[in-house]
Amino acid sequence: MTECGFQDAVWAVRLLGDLFGCDPKTSQGAPALLEALASANVEELAAQWPYVDADSALPLLREMQQEAAGDAGELARSYRHLFVGPNALAAPPYGSVYTDRDRVVFGESTLALRDWLRRVGIGVSDLDGAPEDHIGTMLALLAWMGERKPHLVDEYLMQHLLTWAPHYLEELEEASTESPFYLALAKLARMTLEGMQEERGLEVALPRFYQ
Repeated sequence: MTECGFQDAVWAVRLLGDLFGCDPKTSQGAPALLEALASANVEELAAQWPYVDADSALPLLREMQQEAAGDAGELARSYRHLFVGPNALAAPPYGSVYTDRDRVVFGESTLALRDWLRRVGIGVSDLDGAPEDHIGTMLALLAWMGERKPHLVDEYLMQHLLTWAPHYLEELEEASTESPFYLALAKLARMTLEGMQEERGLEVALPRFYQ
């Protein structure tokens, strides 16, 4: 693993955000995204993957590629089981579920994120009423900041993303044992964020987790 500036990592963070935010059944860009992953040179992707060594990234990317090239209907069922419902989600993809005493969406940490985004002049649209602290949305925001407002990246990571995302991704790994694509995605995302935190030397004050 080689050191990299955050701008060199934007493409990988954006890909992670797209994969977490993309419902294989209903998202307009899902077919193209999955096709691109299915046809990618995963050896090259692993060699270029930021914050994670190639030997660790490669088997996860291979698993994701194999699943992306397989049964799209099965992948969509896994996504809805893990991220949408209607049944209770074992690992909900919203930050405040883990940090709010009542384990609710739109909790205090969601409102804190919303206030912070407003204060630094970042608007978030096209959420269809969903909270801003969905893992896919927050990774997409991180990629956007890396390109447009890099001076905000560390503050965003320390105060709003790294406070809960690694914990959530561990929960998602446990919930994804029968969903190989999302198990590999959760592992790769967690390793990327943990490597990012280590390389950037970020001290994160973890909250109490209620789930």
